[in-house]
Amino acid sequence: MPDTSTAREPRLTSLSHGGGCGCKIAPGVLSGLLRGTKALPVPEELLVGIETSDDAAVYRINDRQALVATTDFFMPIVDDPEHFGRIAATNAISDVYAMGATPIFALAVVGMPIDVLSPETIGKILEGGAGACRDAGIPIAGGHTIDSVEAIYGLVAIGLMEIDALKRNAGAEPGDVLILGKPLGVGIMSAALKKGTLSDEGYAEMVATMTRLNTPGPDLARIEGVHAMTDVTGFGLGGHALEMARGANARLEIDWASVPVLAEARSLADEGIATGASGRNWASYSDGVTLDTLSGPDRNLVTDPQTSGGLLVSCAPDAVETVLTCFRAHGFDHATTIGRVTDGPAGVTLA
Repeated sequence: MPDTSTAREPRLTSLSHGGGCGCKIAPGVLSGLLRGTKALPVPEELLVGIETSDDAAVYRINDRQALVATTDFFMPIVDDPEHFGRIAATNAISDVYAMGATPIFALAVVGMPIDVLSPETIGKILEGGAGACRDAGIPIAGGHTIDSVEAIYGLVAIGLMEIDALKRNAGAEPGDVLILGKPLGVGIMSAALKKGTLSDEGYAEMVATMTRLNTPGPDLARIEGVHAMTDVTGFGLGGHALEMARGANARLEIDWASVPVLAEARSLADEGIATGASGRNWASYSDGVTLDTLSGPDRNLVTDPQTSGGLLVSCAPDAVETVLTCFRAHGFDHATTIGRVTDGPAGVTLA
């Protein structure tokens, strides 16, 4: 696997106390931190704010259109600097796609230990991010840089959309079918990378998954019968499914055997490999997620923090084939149905 460390530079992941979306503050801790904050009254133009922990903010600018704004940044999940930059940028842009919007430009968020990393290494990180933005068809129009103890990179991503195409994480309806666009497991694979036990083939598959832009988002949003959409990232499938369930006040029933998992991630989970974030995630939302007969390794996959994870779509049964065709037209061959939405107390059941 690529390793760009030199005699005078440490591995990027050695500078990070946590990597990728595994750096996220756990849901329960985050809700406690936000509980006492006071905000101005929400203007009517703000169509989506923090109410349901959605992927991005949405602000109406006229009768037809809205701006979508999000930010995402983290510490290195891999040692190759260009891969790190590309993964971080792809992850940030994903939140725009998850709302059904088209990205239009980005701002870079950069914190680097300038006395530790060379200008060449930092430049490769920035080029990786710029490459992802080029693939998305958008410029990096500015940003901000600081000298930081840990390497940090990400984007503020801005998108534009037609208001009638807006897809939130809160619109799922009983009777809907759930579809997941990418396989799980990149958090576990990144933990194995830090331990030096991830194969070259596993590394290549992990990077390919994390650098694949969620481009189906705007097309999916236009499909009649698609009711809700979100991307699965730092809180894992369990956490983001729970946000969808609570937003809709419904029950999400997931058939665990149908959930796609990266092959090496499955074997690593069986060996006991997991991220620290996985345990924190479970401690934060285990009261809302039921794991019927699932093993410990399965639980670690359910809670595994995904960096630049797949889109989770809730759609009417008669829209399933159209949704899958849309995914596959964009090259997402792992997209598959994984469950359903039912009446009942808000929560998630995996069996």
